[in-house]
Amino acid sequence: MKIVVITGGSRGIGAATAIACAASGLGVILTYNANPGRAAEVVRAIEAGGGRAVALPLDVADVAGFPAFRAEVAAALAATWGRAAFDALVNNAGYGLYRPIEAVTEAEFDGLYRVHLKGPFFLTQTLLPLIAADGHIVNIVSATSRVATAGVAPYAGFKAGLEVLTRYQAEEFGPRRIRANAIAPGPIRTELGGGLSAEFEAVLAGQTALGRVGEPDDVGGVVAGLLSEQNRWINAQTIEVGGGYRI
Repeated sequence: MKIVVITGGSRGIGAATAIACAASGLGVILTYNANPGRAAEVVRAIEAGGGRAVALPLDVADVAGFPAFRAEVAAALAATWGRAAFDALVNNAGYGLYRPIEAVTEAEFDGLYRVHLKGPFFLTQTLLPLIAADGHIVNIVSATSRVATAGVAPYAGFKAGLEVLTRYQAEEFGPRRIRANAIAPGPIRTELGGGLSAEFEAVLAGQTALGRVGEPDDVGGVVAGLLSEQNRWINAQTIEVGGGYRI
């Protein structure tokens, strides 16, 4: 059985990805930061469908905690699957901040940077010895890197940095046959940044060719599909999953 590690897997896109990956036959290690109850619900949902999953705590902003997390991942792999390595890492954990550029504080800027760029960079570096050959890294980025949306400049900037990092990961990890791709969701109905108001959702739906905002499942299924053997030749790409957002 192949195994995927998904950060921020207790809700939203991360939870949908965990459930979709389990449904496709993958073992799942999902992480949570502040809500172990929600993570446990996702694990129960996976187990109810016949899958196997483990939830581990992780603060993606705390780089100093990554070596201990690696040890926990190694222990979970051995105890649950009898393995010493896993096959895919999905860097998904994140949060939103809606603030015009002139109002963003240094603390807010640094917080977004730690979670959306620094964290994924060093978490991938830390876990790399545990990623099996022919493995896969998927970074969740954002359509806001393509479409300028007032109020999300730092978030979009760091997601753009993660998108560039994806190509460098594909280049540098290629000798180990580890591929790297990015998924860029368009507007999705999640709790990110406090969720979407009905008015804002209507605006976004009107800017999308298919006439609605996306659901977490719309993204989770794409990630699970990308991890499949059938898509093994896709590498160093960014795939936007947005229903035709602001074409």
